Amino acid sequence: MRFIMDATEVMILHTNGNVGIGETNPQSKLAVNGTVTTKEVVVTDVGWSDFVFEDDYALMPLEEVERYIDEHGHLPEIPSAAEIQANGAKLGEMQAKLLQKIEELTLYLMEQNKQMEALKAALQDVQARQETSLQ
Repeated sequence: MRFIMDATEVMILHTNGNVGIGETNPQSKLAVNGTVTTKEVVVTDVGWSDFVFEDDYALMPLEEVERYIDEHGHLPEIPSAAEIQANGAKLGEMQAKLLQKIEELTLYLMEQNKQMEALKAALQDVQARQETSLQ
């Protein structure tokens, strides 16, 4: 079924159920050649990133993250700009990956906070010993 306005095909419904809006050969259930405006998008059937907080999760050392960024120009497990330009981004998968990176940042900050508290305690101990030795 084709919907035509002013001699221009604006929407097509294929017999396979694929719908194209501004797209004459839709390769998915809904293909839109243009901007989509909506109040909400619900993405289902995507694995979520809570695994980051499991005890056996191996957080990449920051030095390795830095080397990866220096070599590749983007975060590990996140597609490059060129990959996104060539293949697009699956919204649900990208949200899960971004959440994973936020959760990893939280773990890095928690570890740095522990190190900072340990350094504060060590500094206070050194200062207390110095004061005691001066008396």
